[in-house]
Amino acid sequence: MAEALVIVDFQNDFTPGGALEVPDGHAIAERLNELAADPRFELVVATRDWHPLDHGSFDERGGTWPVHCVQGTEGAELHPDLDRSHLDLVIDKGQDPATEGYSAFESTGLAELLRERGVDRLTVAGLATDVCVLNTARDALDLDFEVEVDLEGTRGVEVRDGDSERALEELRDRGAELK
Repeated sequence: MAEALVIVDFQNDFTPGGALEVPDGHAIAERLNELAADPRFELVVATRDWHPLDHGSFDERGGTWPVHCVQGTEGAELHPDLDRSHLDLVIDKGQDPATEGYSAFESTGLAELLRERGVDRLTVAGLATDVCVLNTARDALDLDFEVEVDLEGTRGVEVRDGDSERALEELRDRGAELK
């Protein structure tokens, strides 16, 4: 059984001062670095929201969110506190203007890559618990990966109070381990 770590969207725009700030988003850096250095992981993958300027999720285009993580901008870059020396791969997601791109598995080839490496268990951490972490973990479960969500390494955007708690409850009910 091979394991991989998926660090979801630990990017400047999702941390304090960013375009779509996740409260305390920066506070997970130490935990993410600790996880990334853990030798149990065969593969360490970081994802980036990597939107074109005309992305349909942006409120100015009728979507839900402010403009964020636009391709090539500082806001779209991985947070500087993330130690990149342990990353094996960075996957860009959310590039299709017509789809949300919340999941690391949506139009990225990640599932195939993990299968090629013999990975059958994932630890998922990052931002935001109630959006992209939720969707990534949900899709991983649907693809028959075993999933652990690292609670210390996640934070939620909490559009509505309790969103993260509901997301984690859903994942637990679907078979994910919450640690």
